[in-house]
Amino acid sequence: MHDMQFLYDVIALLVAAIIVVPVFQALRIPSVLAYLSAGAMLGPHTPGPVLDPEVPQLLAELGIVFLLFAIGLELPLSRLRAMRKYIFGLGLAQVMATAVLIAIAAHALGLRAETAIVVGGLLSFSSTATVLKMLVERGETMRRFGRVSVAVLIFQDLAVVPLLTLLPLLAGDGADIPEALGLAAVKALAAIGAIMVLGRTVVRPLYRFVASSGNPEVFTATNLCLVLVVGWITAEAGMSMALGAFLAGLLLADTAYRHQVEADIEPFRGLLLGLFFMTVGMALDLPFMLDRWATVVALTAALLAGKTLVLVLLGHLFGLGLANAVRVGLILAQGGEFAFVVITKAMALQLLPGLDGQILTSVVALSMAVTPLLAWAAHRTARRIEDRWGAESFRLETSDLKSHVLICGYGRVGRAIARVLAAHDIPFIALDLDPNRVAAARNQGLPVYYGDASQPAVLRAAGIDRARSAVVTLNRPAAAERAVHGIREQRPDLPIVSRSHDLAGRGALENAGATAVVPETLEASLQMAGLLLRSAGMEPAAIDRSIDGFRAGHYAALREASPVAPSAA
Repeated sequence: MHDMQFLYDVIALLVAAIIVVPVFQALRIPSVLAYLSAGAMLGPHTPGPVLDPEVPQLLAELGIVFLLFAIGLELPLSRLRAMRKYIFGLGLAQVMATAVLIAIAAHALGLRAETAIVVGGLLSFSSTATVLKMLVERGETMRRFGRVSVAVLIFQDLAVVPLLTLLPLLAGDGADIPEALGLAAVKALAAIGAIMVLGRTVVRPLYRFVASSGNPEVFTATNLCLVLVVGWITAEAGMSMALGAFLAGLLLADTAYRHQVEADIEPFRGLLLGLFFMTVGMALDLPFMLDRWATVVALTAALLAGKTLVLVLLGHLFGLGLANAVRVGLILAQGGEFAFVVITKAMALQLLPGLDGQILTSVVALSMAVTPLLAWAAHRTARRIEDRWGAESFRLETSDLKSHVLICGYGRVGRAIARVLAAHDIPFIALDLDPNRVAAARNQGLPVYYGDASQPAVLRAAGIDRARSAVVTLNRPAAAERAVHGIREQRPDLPIVSRSHDLAGRGALENAGATAVVPETLEASLQMAGLLLRSAGMEPAAIDRSIDGFRAGHYAALREASPVAPSAA
């Protein structure tokens, strides 16, 4: 019976999401608010069906785990090194400054010093789930303010570990806090080191073996297993599963499989994140919030204004420019999902009175709910700043690839094109489904990745939105058509050059959306004809005019079934 009740609760969650989310989207209301509303309808504080909050809790935690895994995939070590200024500089400064200021304010309002420290720490965090979902939906993860926001969120997720370690010490009888934090740091570093060694010695060879099997189900199962195993290791070391998932993503970020992995986990991540927001909605005590609406609204406004001001000032000091600093400040102004974890533990340790815990829960939830409005305000404000003082928000970090060529297929033709592009210092990314071919290219330090070029998620992960053009060199006509169609769906304006074997396949590729199609055999015939004309003594300029004439006519003269007979002398 218990199992059937679990099934009923899961069905209720899914039905609520199916009904509410499309309605909100039709009204152009962000999906985050839709999930929050759907959860509130199923919570214990509103009329109607009431679900056991433990049912979606595990699924919600897995949503955060997969989100952090996806973040890790986007941040290879080279990019982390380039972002260290913002992760360990801006991120550290933001957490420390926000925590200290809020702790001082909380102590001034009458909270004990220990409680004020906890409140300052938990409110210094922002919502990784809310912000990342919003950045992904808007296609802003690769813009400069998006990258900086992710960097700050990464440090905040790291800072959860010492804060959770600090809670029992603050509730205890004066134990040695520096010693306990030092021990926690050693355990964390040991776990991270073990995970990195595991990645080098086991994970990468395993992925190459699995990819060689050509079985997509096994490849997806490997992704899920990696996330859960590494998350379990970090949980056993006293850290969060989410941090372990982030490290698992880092293991694959520098490999050739990252784009395919990202495409495989995207459906799981989206659904589980939706369930996470529904659990937040279920936790909203609406009668309590209405009864103390003035206090909740005032504290929420103070939190949003204070964190925005801190982030704008620090972002400006770190050289972001005013428009970028405003975007980062408003986007990260809300409270975070880890605040609910800290509040629950602090209340269990009697560090936080029950009434204060309920008020903080309401403030954090309300701040997360208004994040889409803050993002809208950030966009409008930054645009006005850019209109007046010049655009700056759309510049990328120097480590981010932009204006690159996407090569779909890294066979002999793809390799030749890549060599020409490299000779002219034009950046490129290549996708291929042959693991041995990809591994050989990666050993040479080339940006070649394992992935299906027809999948939208793989194309987005390869930066299709920032590419200058695409070239499809796939040998199989059906695969080439799917790739061209997929690229055209993602970028209607992108120039796409595709290879075909002959004129028979040209029409299908053009119908799929190719800008230009090069029939391989006929182009080779033109090149050979040019060499023959040169050997006959014809002037190079005349040869070029003749060959270009055939190309300009779309090879019309070569469509004849037989050669044109020479005229009589």
